[in-house]
Amino acid sequence: MELVERFGSPLKFTYLPKISSQIVKARELFEASRLKHQYRGSYNYCYCTKSSHFRFVLDEVLKNKVDLETSSAFDLDIIRSLEKSGKFNKSQFIVCNGYKTEAYAQKMAAMVQDGFENLVCVLDNPDEFDLYANYIKGPAKLGIRIATEEEPNFLVYTSRLGMSYKRVLELYQEKIKNHPDFQLKMLHFFVNSGIKDTTYYWSELARLVNVYCDVKEVCPELDTLDIGGGMPIYTSLGVEYDYAYMIDQIVYYIKSICESRGVPEPNIITEFGSFTVGESGGVLYSIIGKKEQNDKEKWYMIDSSFITTLPDTWGIGQKFILLALNQWDKEFQRINLGGLTCDGQDFYNSDTNTNQVFMPKTADGEKLFMGFFHTGAYQESLGGYGGIQHCLIPAPKHLLIDRDLNGELTFEVFAQEQSPEEMLKILGY
Repeated sequence: MELVERFGSPLKFTYLPKISSQIVKARELFEASRLKHQYRGSYNYCYCTKSSHFRFVLDEVLKNKVDLETSSAFDLDIIRSLEKSGKFNKSQFIVCNGYKTEAYAQKMAAMVQDGFENLVCVLDNPDEFDLYANYIKGPAKLGIRIATEEEPNFLVYTSRLGMSYKRVLELYQEKIKNHPDFQLKMLHFFVNSGIKDTTYYWSELARLVNVYCDVKEVCPELDTLDIGGGMPIYTSLGVEYDYAYMIDQIVYYIKSICESRGVPEPNIITEFGSFTVGESGGVLYSIIGKKEQNDKEKWYMIDSSFITTLPDTWGIGQKFILLALNQWDKEFQRINLGGLTCDGQDFYNSDTNTNQVFMPKTADGEKLFMGFFHTGAYQESLGGYGGIQHCLIPAPKHLLIDRDLNGELTFEVFAQEQSPEEMLKILGY
């Protein structure tokens, strides 16, 4: 309420200390599991830049000396900028995922030539090897992405990302093994549904660790397994995640499978994007109107648009923690939330567990404010930050919240609400 009263609404905020606390939590849990199971491989935490590319996010992330994972050529320009400013050094890991375009391959090669010694080009398909080899001169590290099997209810059987494990062995034997410039150092996979305590996840993990063992038997320089990301974040107050148990089981599975195969356990890399930045974000709205469409359906209208500010809610049906900010002493009622655009999909009406939303009943003239929380990953890039918004509903003010050396909160307005002049300029008026 203090934020709304001071800065107005709609208001996006990022609470920067949460980013560091997530990194510290994961590192401590992996370290505890490594000690428990006497795991001899190392652990490296990578941040997926695609979750949020903002400078303030990367600045906070890199305070913790983590490594980075990229998805496109422009990501590498960001890393160049960070290195020049002294926030990233050339010995840190850069895991280059994504489909490799000509520009992406050129920039990776140029960075290797410039001394980024731990840049790993992860091949998504065999053709990328020839593309990359056209530009690289001198020793370079390679990874290969293994295609995972999708969940039984998914639209396709096998992920379009990566390659069959049979092709992994073929590619190594035919093109990498005897090449003077390349070493295969890493195998990578990403289970699309994320890290979950399900039979499907544990069976895929076991299968893919066995693939690592198969390749390690013919490729002695292979020493790293990138198990991707997807550590869950809280999108509801009605669920608990046992992070310690899941991380302990991951380390246990990898250790035990490698021991049974007579293979040294690999160094582990994780790529946590949403887990790193998701819980640091929130969006605050005012309720500016009410509508009743029939006997049962009541609507509260927010002072923004879900399509503009929370595109995941209508794009993939993502749910977030939702809470009223005031009027908690009032009776609550079931409500649909509507955005300002004239789009039938610009609404929100179900929590993760209850499949419905409850908000306080208010009398005419009473102000009601509400917020969505843990919205810090992907929303700005999917919504086209600083660009044209649906029905020209402006992007809201964005506030950065931090703590100073004394623990006191500090506030910085990163961006004001979009103005008509900014939109008209983009549109060519």
